[in-house]
Amino acid sequence: MEDAGARATRDDDASPDVIWDVLVVGAGPAGSSAARVAAEGGASVLLVDRARFPRYKTCGGGLIGISLAHLPPSVLPMVEQRVSEVRFSLRGGAQKSYRRGLPFLALVQRERFDDALVKAAVAGGVTFRDAVVVKAVEEADGLVTVTTDGALIRARVVVGADGTSGRIGRYVGVRNRGTDLALELELTRTPQSPDYDGVIAFDWGAAAGSYAWVFPKEKVLTVGVIQARGEPQQTRDYLDAWLHTVGLDGLETERSSGHLTQWRASDSPLRRGSVLVAGDAAGLLDPWTREGLSYALRSGCWAGEAAAAAAHGRDRALHEYTERIREQLDPDIRAGERLLRFFERHPRLVHLALAYTGTGMRLFLAVCDGTKTLGGILSRPLLSRALRVFGS
Repeated sequence: MEDAGARATRDDDASPDVIWDVLVVGAGPAGSSAARVAAEGGASVLLVDRARFPRYKTCGGGLIGISLAHLPPSVLPMVEQRVSEVRFSLRGGAQKSYRRGLPFLALVQRERFDDALVKAAVAGGVTFRDAVVVKAVEEADGLVTVTTDGALIRARVVVGADGTSGRIGRYVGVRNRGTDLALELELTRTPQSPDYDGVIAFDWGAAAGSYAWVFPKEKVLTVGVIQARGEPQQTRDYLDAWLHTVGLDGLETERSSGHLTQWRASDSPLRRGSVLVAGDAAGLLDPWTREGLSYALRSGCWAGEAAAAAAHGRDRALHEYTERIREQLDPDIRAGERLLRFFERHPRLVHLALAYTGTGMRLFLAVCDGTKTLGGILSRPLLSRALRVFGS
């Protein structure tokens, strides 16, 4: 059989006669990063996605420092806002603002951002095919066969980055511990609309664990709310109330969407044989803030590195990927779960700590900057004991 490395540009590159080193399913931040890094590692790589690109993606689009550090240079111009001010409120009450000279968060439109990541992967030698729907996965005789709606694709290693309900996560057996519903609007900015340039806003809601946000982009304001799945009307009512609170209910809605966020159980598998999962497909995100882009970019890069190494004969690389996730990301996920439990019980204390104490604000900014992680912060004995006292 022919190796895909010699034929990556031919129209029939999804033929069952071709064996790819790495197949990546899902072209979001995790998948495109995995594909790009695997190609940089010398692998022949096919990247597929079920959507037509560019495509819209429900997401606030916030990039913390860790995320920025894992982006190729060509993607950095996709940043539309640099944030230097944050506003906090509790249940729609008065806002407390903090501003500093240096920006601490970057904001992107996911449609443009994800498309730029795919183009960076293609520039690095990846073959990309959109509108490809995966139907089944099977591994035998050292190869993974993926059945799509158009053809069979064979690869030495598969990376699943096809989201929370994707086929690859189900094949691997991913189990999630929590699920939330996020509702989001893209509102057209006008000269008369409130000025949010360089400013983000958060509100801690009445429902346990809920919060709302405003994230500005170049031409729109992204406004959303999130809370535990199960009360969709309550979630919609919170979004309506938040729009009125921040004075944005008169703006034209360009898009209205929703999606589920999930985070992994601590013992959930990250691979099955030569099939890995990364990003949302693996349930990798912070349970408290529901931030997932930094997890997607890191796990995607690591999965691509491991996949290329495994495809070239270093069998232990796939095990090392799972250990890397457990050592570097799982502590932050567990810390996020503890903070979520605390936040659900004591939202007022969280609000007071972040909005009215220097220590709370410094820790918030450090996480945004990427100089600290939640796992590192909660490893401090004093903070860990304090959370235990409050039952978290």
